[in-house]
Amino acid sequence: MRKSSTRLEDLAARAGVSISTVSRALNDSPAVNQRTKQAIWKLARELDYPFRRYMPAGPIGAEGTIAVVVPNPQGREASLTDSFFLKLFAGVAEAARERGCDVVFSHIAPATYEDLSAAMETTRADGVIFLGQSSLHEAFNRLADSDLSFVVWGAQLPRQRYCSVGSDNPAGARKAAKHLFRLGRRRIVFLGDAEAPEAMQRLRGYLAAHEALGVVPDETLIVPAHFEVEGAEAATDALLSRGVVFDGVVAASDLIALGAIRALQRAGLSVPKDVSVVGYDNVPFSQLNSPSLSTIDQDTAKAGRLLVSKLLGAKGGRPARPERLPTDLIIRESCGG
Repeated sequence: MRKSSTRLEDLAARAGVSISTVSRALNDSPAVNQRTKQAIWKLARELDYPFRRYMPAGPIGAEGTIAVVVPNPQGREASLTDSFFLKLFAGVAEAARERGCDVVFSHIAPATYEDLSAAMETTRADGVIFLGQSSLHEAFNRLADSDLSFVVWGAQLPRQRYCSVGSDNPAGARKAAKHLFRLGRRRIVFLGDAEAPEAMQRLRGYLAAHEALGVVPDETLIVPAHFEVEGAEAATDALLSRGVVFDGVVAASDLIALGAIRALQRAGLSVPKDVSVVGYDNVPFSQLNSPSLSTIDQDTAKAGRLLVSKLLGAKGGRPARPERLPTDLIIRESCGG
């Protein structure tokens, strides 16, 4: 490996601080303020100074450190308490532990390319996993032109130059809609915010199921709903109050499905007798609901392993290729068969 010729003295001169301050910053000493430390870490990276070997590896001597960052909310990323993201984070943490790596969860919520770049250039971690793309697809493409190590959980999008790991969203929603058609349902609502990349792809799958069966989709049955119970409940209430007739629901998440079921039951409708409902994510509460929720399962354990392995494997080279994971339809009580 090529040895850097940059010395502590060089970093000190460039940063305009003393050598002792640089040394303390590289060891993450609380005696140096955070802004100065970040500036010195950024310089160390730019000048190819191997500063991480001088930093404490953690209380149990980890082989490396992975930072997890959740971009500013859009659609799917409504809350850090979202059950699916907790499940996905657990998958990442387990995979990192298998590789002897520590995981740190960042407090930052990047919303622009500048935010992403600053986060990457000043992190002390060996690489970053971004849970969600939000509206940052083009920003991630720009970031891919750098030598920074990162991987994104999310949909594979057109002209993508960075590595992402995500589920086959169109196939999952297509399975859900086709199953409801097989049960004899004909007016099936899609509930989800298509501004979010994953929900947009799930809507495509819902429409593809209609096309495959020669059913013309009714645009009044495509209803925006954020990835939260209350928003989905309100959206379903609005449909019912307008007298829209429907007998099935494909929801873009389990939280949305739960909100729809609450609204339907409050209106005196039976699930699944009157309306069949299928969610998406297979989060833990889905099988505890009454009725238990039919849903599309995403393999978060495998996703975590792929995110970690692609991140660690891509260091110093070209980004790994994107990966789409298969999905499974889990049939429970809410769809009636």
